[in-house]
Amino acid sequence: MKLPGQKGARKEDRPLTVGGSSPLQVSFEFFPPASEAATKKLWATLERLAPLDPSFVSVTYGAGGSTRKATHDVVARIRRETNLEPAAHLTCVGATKGEIEEVANAYWEAGVRHIVALRGDPPKGEDTFKPHPDGFAGSVELIEFLKKMHDFEITVGCYPEIHPEAKSSQADLDYLKRKIDAGATRAITQFFFEPESYLNFVERAAAQGVDVPIVPGILPITSYSRIKQFSDMCGAQVPAWLTHLFEGLENDPATRDYNAAIVASELCRRLQYEGVKNFHFYTLNRADLVYGVCHSMGVRPQSSSIEV
Repeated sequence: MKLPGQKGARKEDRPLTVGGSSPLQVSFEFFPPASEAATKKLWATLERLAPLDPSFVSVTYGAGGSTRKATHDVVARIRRETNLEPAAHLTCVGATKGEIEEVANAYWEAGVRHIVALRGDPPKGEDTFKPHPDGFAGSVELIEFLKKMHDFEITVGCYPEIHPEAKSSQADLDYLKRKIDAGATRAITQFFFEPESYLNFVERAAAQGVDVPIVPGILPITSYSRIKQFSDMCGAQVPAWLTHLFEGLENDPATRDYNAAIVASELCRRLQYEGVKNFHFYTLNRADLVYGVCHSMGVRPQSSSIEV
């Protein structure tokens, strides 16, 4: 085997950024802070990532609307004080139609035009989603309601390794198609670690008539135990090789972050070779790992005009 860059090396052996930048678009997800210190950390993260010129940045919505005000405050501040394009998460959990209408109107009045519409996870202590008696049964109804209210851009979630509550992979795809038919124009996947999981899902979705961009959701590993917790909740597969790679590193952050950067960069590189040009990063309000992965992909600061 020849080394990357050596005469005769195969194209797939080389980093994609050798010889120039890749024409990619990235977006970033954050969660609303719960303290003054967390607020400072979030804005430091935004300052670090803003020069990468993301297509949008999204802010999550806590279970049962628990972060309703915090989410609105962060999204409105991003809209008001930066050049970044904010997207607000909105869920059905524990909310009446009137409450959702109030939240959506507040976003529209604040100049926010992009909603990430989700059913939402069950509240803490509950195993299954139970619609509010005066609310929506799921994300399809939520999307239809939002589109009737205002001309929001709607992004939805999808599960390349099947939603844990879906009856089958086909039923899961059918529901995604219903969300697109209701007015969504983009889907972002739950995190995954094997490129084939995403590529096979996109192929199956296209055969089902899903004709909107399906953006891979990339989660750099800041804590293996946390990833295991997330995967248990959402049904994402954690392969054995990943478990082995992070074994014993919970108290070794330098080695853990090194391995995390390699895993995420390699996943993105393999997806790039398959023609993927849009990537969504779950930042967990940390900038360095995401910035490093983007750099490896050829996503570099575009200008100094983006202000935070």
